[in-house]
Amino acid sequence: MRIIPLFALTGTLLFSTTSCEVLKNVQIPSGMLNTEPTEGEIGSGLKEALNVGISKGVNELIKTDGYFGNQLIKVLLPPEAEQVQNIITKYVPNGDKLVNDVILKMNRAAEDAANEAKPIFVDAITSMSITDAKTILFGNDNAATSYLKEKTLQSLVSAYAPKINNSLSKVGAIQAWEALAKPYNKFANSPLAKTVSGAKPINPDLGAYVTQKALDGLFFKVTESEKDIRQNIASRTSALLQKVFGLLEKKK
Repeated sequence: MRIIPLFALTGTLLFSTTSCEVLKNVQIPSGMLNTEPTEGEIGSGLKEALNVGISKGVNELIKTDGYFGNQLIKVLLPPEAEQVQNIITKYVPNGDKLVNDVILKMNRAAEDAANEAKPIFVDAITSMSITDAKTILFGNDNAATSYLKEKTLQSLVSAYAPKINNSLSKVGAIQAWEALAKPYNKFANSPLAKTVSGAKPINPDLGAYVTQKALDGLFFKVTESEKDIRQNIASRTSALLQKVFGLLEKKK
């Protein structure tokens, strides 16, 4: 419940098409353009940029196929499960369906849980110092995202993992993985596997793996948004963003 006022303090998070078009057309007085942003404005501008980036990234990820339909961040089976995929599709009845079902539901779990990251990010953003903001502004294209990752990753994983596990269970991913892992492990423990394929049993726990992949995808989307705001003038959808990030052009 406390997310709403925090977001209200640091900048509008959700921009409708209409409001974005209005903001893009905002004309900043020439006097304001020629005025260097204050330290307070730099801090506020960075916080607004991060909030915009997080909101945009999360809103894309929580949609159906937000992960599954994006080949850059789609959650696939763990590397150690490649052998599982090859063997189960060959030796287990309906193996292809079992594998595809697990992959789909892992991505559905990531999409379902993505929204849970917002309050953790917001806490880190609101505690950002002015010194941090100035350093980030003149950093590389993902400086703000890197800062955010450094400050939040451990607590984010700790808080996010139970929600991912819950989401995995809710969308049936855990059950689907177990349906794949059990027949595979049965085969892997059989005399045939030892003499023919060399298959080894696998751990049926998917939670930690999917959590990490989901967060990787989330940071990837936030990085994209940050780069867009830094490089694309039309994406600076408020007078404050235009003034603060316009300072970058002046320093080139």
